[in-house]
Amino acid sequence: MKTPKRIEPLVEDGLVDDVIRQLKSGKEATVYVVQCGDEIRCAKIYKEANQRGFHQAVNYTEGRKVKNSRQARAMEKGSRYGRKEQEAAWQHAEVDALYKLAAAGVRVPYPFGFYEGVLLMELVADEEGQPAPRLNDLELTPEQAREFHAFLIRQVVLMLCAGIVHGDLSEFNVLVDGRGPVIIDLPQAVDAAANNNASRMLERDVENLAVYFGQFASELLATQYGKEIWAIYQRGELLPDTPLTGRFHQIEKRADVRSVLREIEAVRDDHAAKLRYQQLKREEGR
Repeated sequence: MKTPKRIEPLVEDGLVDDVIRQLKSGKEATVYVVQCGDEIRCAKIYKEANQRGFHQAVNYTEGRKVKNSRQARAMEKGSRYGRKEQEAAWQHAEVDALYKLAAAGVRVPYPFGFYEGVLLMELVADEEGQPAPRLNDLELTPEQAREFHAFLIRQVVLMLCAGIVHGDLSEFNVLVDGRGPVIIDLPQAVDAAANNNASRMLERDVENLAVYFGQFASELLATQYGKEIWAIYQRGELLPDTPLTGRFHQIEKRADVRSVLREIEAVRDDHAAKLRYQQLKREEGR
């Protein structure tokens, strides 16, 4: 097929030998199957902001680091330079997440480099060498559903141990090869420690998995892994192999109203004392 314009520089530099075919066109990018020497890989071309269906909501970009204060100011003002830098940061988020998660043992496509808005990465293939199907395209037995659900919950834990929450995890962002599920599409990944929305996003990711797999194994609908995982993470006790139950009990304590009122009264007394002292100092100065 004709080489897409955005891939032409990679062909000129010898990084890509041939574009075999388009694999998919999604809300944020178009993916092509490409020949790189003896290997078949994927080339992911990110769409411009005005062409994407997935917008850079502040909920996702909160807490992301930028290179310097000039970039931060430009991004806040929304200048042309700022918008360009915002696009670059959005694209680099997936690249950085893929490298970090692959190193942590999470099943994600291995990245081979990022070149001017084009991400070269591993082609996730089935046992016959064809592109692996998405999870939502499969009909599962109850046993398979339980197995895949347990595996993906453990992947969520591994991701969180690496400081990352997917933020858009569902049956549409998981491929299944001969060894099981592979998590894809991470440009909206968030920093678990720096983003105030991380806990809500993690719970939503886990709930999406429960709802999907619950179609095949209904008992999964009653699980609460998201709340359980986040509670353990907040206590600083989450490890890749931390045992999980899928149950969560919110500990509710009765508010000690008298103590709260005493604290408020103490603050008021302290403030009144400071005002009296300031008044005395003013009178002494007259």
